[in-house]
Amino acid sequence: MRVVIAGATSALGIATAAALTEAGHEVVAVGRSAERLEQVQAAERVAADLADFAAVQQLAEQLGAVDGLVHLVGGWRGGGGLAGQSDEDFDWLETNVLTTLRNTTRAFAAAIGASAAGRIAIVSTTGLEKPTAGNASYVALKAAAETWLHAVGHELRETPAEVHITRVKALVTEQERIDSPERKFPGYSDVTDVAAELAGLFA
Repeated sequence: MRVVIAGATSALGIATAAALTEAGHEVVAVGRSAERLEQVQAAERVAADLADFAAVQQLAEQLGAVDGLVHLVGGWRGGGGLAGQSDEDFDWLETNVLTTLRNTTRAFAAAIGASAAGRIAIVSTTGLEKPTAGNASYVALKAAAETWLHAVGHELRETPAEVHITRVKALVTEQERIDSPERKFPGYSDVTDVAAELAGLFA
């Protein structure tokens, strides 16, 4: 299957690209930095601004047929209770968490719906189960992202395509464990495990 990874240069993006490639899929890695994309194991690497809908539409037209989209654009900002939820942080989160998801799903939904087994997947947060003041902006936008994806599922309801949401508390890499041996990382999910789960959606 031909799978687009949006936000492919993150630790999870790199791990997911590797897992998909090893499973025999064709990965199209998309990210902002052409230099950082060189780290990603992929059949094709494309530097693009996923916050620009026109650019994403153009990318979708260039790629043509695709079977899947794994949206991994994101990041975290917050803390400091409600007073710490700045407009700057909210705008940054909205662009990364929600706008890029809206753009990529609108651009790629038709192609994925035409696939015999299309998949669209995102990674969300277990923080939605118990929102905190310091996480307010982050969880609000993750909730919006999940709602948007359910709406995408409704759009694709008469096709073979499916949408998937994987929730994690936080992610950790093997290198982070090595760098901070004193930390326990309770409840964290290893990026290789999450990558394997995401790749398994395309089995």
